Amino acid sequence: MKPSATPADRRARSRARAPLDPVDAALLDAFTGTLWAEHGLARHSLAAYRRDLGGLARWLRARGRELARVDRADLLDYLAELAREGYSPRSTARLRSSLRRFCAWQVRRGMRADDPSAGIAAPRPGRPLPRALSESQVEALLAAPDVGTPLGLRDRAMLELMYATGLRVSELVGLVATQVNLRQGVLRVTGKGSRERLVPMGEEAQHWLERYLEEARPLLASGPPRAQLFLSRKRGPMGRQQFWTRIKQHARAAGIDPAQISPHRLRHSFATHLLNHGADLRALQRMLGHSSLSTTQIYTLVAREGLKRLHQTHHPRG
Repeated sequence: MKPSATPADRRARSRARAPLDPVDAALLDAFTGTLWAEHGLARHSLAAYRRDLGGLARWLRARGRELARVDRADLLDYLAELAREGYSPRSTARLRSSLRRFCAWQVRRGMRADDPSAGIAAPRPGRPLPRALSESQVEALLAAPDVGTPLGLRDRAMLELMYATGLRVSELVGLVATQVNLRQGVLRVTGKGSRERLVPMGEEAQHWLERYLEEARPLLASGPPRAQLFLSRKRGPMGRQQFWTRIKQHARAAGIDPAQISPHRLRHSFATHLLNHGADLRALQRMLGHSSLSTTQIYTLVAREGLKRLHQTHHPRG
């Protein structure tokens, strides 16, 4: 689960929703267009860059300055103001990353000779351990949907598939039928950076997916043909927010505090439980679609903490 936003973070996001100057908007269009064309960044990543840089652009315009001509003093003043407002270290670190990438892009394009973001220190945010549900909590959550209804059967299939494969929620709701191979029991998933991977779904998830496809999807898909695998009540593709809302409803039914759950926590639970049962870290990296093993290694810390708690609770000398 992502850390809670501070009031300063929320104020910054509110500022970022104000209209941009057309010149600044065109500059950000060119920058994010390059990121998409050259690096294949996902829509959510591009939106985060635009949000960060848009906040700076609006702050500069209020002071008679332009984003295209931002200098080191501007950046230091902006970061100092955000710090005074209580902007979180994690958000500041992300903003600094956006600034460095934008300024480096300007230099490469010949828009400026210097990089004003170079050498600007940023706080090093502590890396929180991902929090996983217990195996009994997952079992209760999976059993919560009413599989006697099309929507309940769809939700059971989605929850089973997410827990069995560790898919990101955007990958899950974006699945189309051609990505599913029921005969071999695998999914072909395109993740961050347009990296493709094959993920085994397991017998239980495959069972519920087959039931959904046979019993529920035909009822939800009446009307024009839909490529998306999981469809909403309105017969359109499921969205991330819709799925999050449904998870919270099922969490309440399962006796789990909805504040302690999110779609991403199922991904954390998938990874942690696999490691607890002896999974290979490299195999887990491939299933999760992590580009770096260091990203996956954080789950070993989660598993280790769980083992320590188990020992302290049950061992006579714990």
